[in-house]
Amino acid sequence: MTATFPIHPVGRFSAESEPVKRPKEFACFSYDEDHKFHLGDRSLKYYYTPQLNTDLSKGFESFVKHDDSVDEHLDSLLETIANHERETGKAIDAHVVTWRGMLTKIMAAPFEDRDGFEMNATLYRDCIFIEENHEYKQASRKEQDRQPWKGPIPQEVMQFWGYKFETLCTIPDTWSNTSRDYIEGREDQIVNNKEQYCSVVRTGLGKTTICLGGEVDCIWDCKPKTPGQPINWVELKTTAEIRSERDQVNFERKLLKFWIQSFLLGVPKIIVGFRSRDGMLIKTEEIETGNIPAIVQQRGRAGWDGNVCINFASAFLEWLRQTIVDEGVWRIRRRPRSPHIEVFQIEEVGHGCIITDNFMNWRIKLSLSQPAGEPVGKITEQPAGTS
Repeated sequence: MTATFPIHPVGRFSAESEPVKRPKEFACFSYDEDHKFHLGDRSLKYYYTPQLNTDLSKGFESFVKHDDSVDEHLDSLLETIANHERETGKAIDAHVVTWRGMLTKIMAAPFEDRDGFEMNATLYRDCIFIEENHEYKQASRKEQDRQPWKGPIPQEVMQFWGYKFETLCTIPDTWSNTSRDYIEGREDQIVNNKEQYCSVVRTGLGKTTICLGGEVDCIWDCKPKTPGQPINWVELKTTAEIRSERDQVNFERKLLKFWIQSFLLGVPKIIVGFRSRDGMLIKTEEIETGNIPAIVQQRGRAGWDGNVCINFASAFLEWLRQTIVDEGVWRIRRRPRSPHIEVFQIEEVGHGCIITDNFMNWRIKLSLSQPAGEPVGKITEQPAGTS
């Protein structure tokens, strides 16, 4: 049996934003240059102003590219959560655990319908764990690859530009601890997207408390010593230079994803690298994440509303928690151009590969260690406003 959540009319979500819990990092992990998992911040990068008039295609031939054809599930996120729970002695307080990318797709759904999505979910100890359906992702990519590419520059090179921009904008340590040769030689650094820093945060939309994991590009200064304090993260994005009204509208549409991705992890600043059509870095612009929805509303051309995104996601997650009430594996699906999201069960028992055996064994051990009568995963954090 399939349950459906209607996306349209989106006007019913046009109201003051539901309460949002400020994202607070409570753990982190890193992938090294070989994409091996490590607890901690060893792959944290620091922002440093890039050199303009740099060719973003330079170094494409030596690009060390991560092979994402292997389904990594939620494994790294779950291992990081389990380690945090060992340190604190209690389970995290979350109704939903997932990657930021999944919640980004849900929040953008009222205004993005060209591409569909499929996710797998399972209920474990009153918490829904959600991951991308890897088979659907791979099939969608193959379908895109079959489409003829008419651009003058290969698509693979254009995709490389974003990673090159990140390399131009980051250094591996603070400015005072990084050599002048490294700073001035970033244009010649080998680009490697296997290396990543991932922040794990506790946040919430409306009545749903969420644990999210997502990659963070770099930090503006240093991490605060007190856990849970706001962190001056920086998100790095590239886009074509704006030369016409149409370019401006397209850029404001891009700002939807830019805003959601940074909003969900508590990233306060986005630095956009504007490039020429042939991939030369022309200029950079700093944009405060919190100002983006108001900027778009004032201009009124892009056709999206931040409050609608928040209220839609809040309502959907509350409905999802009332829909996925048994174990097994569930599919969350939105077909391209579809006016609704479907949820249905594809396996009646177990949790598929969404939750690792190690994580379940840890949770069993943790529950046995709890004092009698003490609830596991009690929600203690109060909602905070969105201002």
